[in-house]
Amino acid sequence: MARFLLKHLLFLGLTLVVVSFLVFVLTELTPGDVARKYLGAYATQEQVDLLTRQMGLDRPVVVRYVEYVGKLLSGDLGDSTRFRVPVKDIIFDRLRNTGLLALVSFALIVPLSMALGVAAGMREGSVLDRGIVLGSAILASIPEFALGVFLASIFVVTLGWLPGTATLQAGGRWSIAAQMALPVAVIVLFDMGYVVSMVRASMVEVMRRPYIRTAILKGMSFRQVVLGHALRNAMINPVTVILLQINYLISGVVVVETVFAYPGFGRMMLEAALFKDIALVEVGALVAVTVAVLTQVLGDLAYRLLDPRLRS
Repeated sequence: MARFLLKHLLFLGLTLVVVSFLVFVLTELTPGDVARKYLGAYATQEQVDLLTRQMGLDRPVVVRYVEYVGKLLSGDLGDSTRFRVPVKDIIFDRLRNTGLLALVSFALIVPLSMALGVAAGMREGSVLDRGIVLGSAILASIPEFALGVFLASIFVVTLGWLPGTATLQAGGRWSIAAQMALPVAVIVLFDMGYVVSMVRASMVEVMRRPYIRTAILKGMSFRQVVLGHALRNAMINPVTVILLQINYLISGVVVVETVFAYPGFGRMMLEAALFKDIALVEVGALVAVTVAVLTQVLGDLAYRLLDPRLRS
């Protein structure tokens, strides 16, 4: 297990080095645009050239990359040209907001997906199974923005029960919980459709195994067979998929955050990319890669813990 963790940590370090260099090079290929965006469209070319020299963007890329890595290691993440504050003051705040959204969504996705997937897989071909499969397919095929607009048209425009935005500003008409209701609902419905299908497929496969039929023939109740034999084995494959949803919930909910004006990490990265905020894009990319690799490690680790054959 120690060798397993060490290998993945080394892979994480190598990945961060490669990604940081690629992002650094790609975002700084046109340094003049950075100064132009910072000063505005009406700045003169002399002002743009002066700011470019002051920011050090006229020096070789390799030199600036080495300095950039040194600053990162010392805790200096740079300054955001989009928000006019240090990167660490904006990125951790947005990560905290997205983390809250991800935590609430994940706490709903996992139990609901497991319950529906297991219920469908236990009774393959039944009316319940077909209904769950059809509902999951429909939810997984609807784009997030369309689902968000549909729910907003019902609960915001027609019924007036919920706010149309989630700015996380307390003290007004709507509480924080009410503001988060629609973003969470969109994420849960969209993501749950895929996870339910994976859990159901794994449960169906396990229920067809010979040892399940043997347990039933020995006189065990259907409940005992499912809880004692089928459920644990059925979770071996879906657990990796479930843990990988953490990466989506942190880095992939850009559309949901944009539709509902949610001040999260994904929306911040979109604004930073559009504004060519180099420092923020670079740090945000490193955070996204770190989350992706760590969730992969967690998935592999959970797979090894559930399947004793991989530990032998």
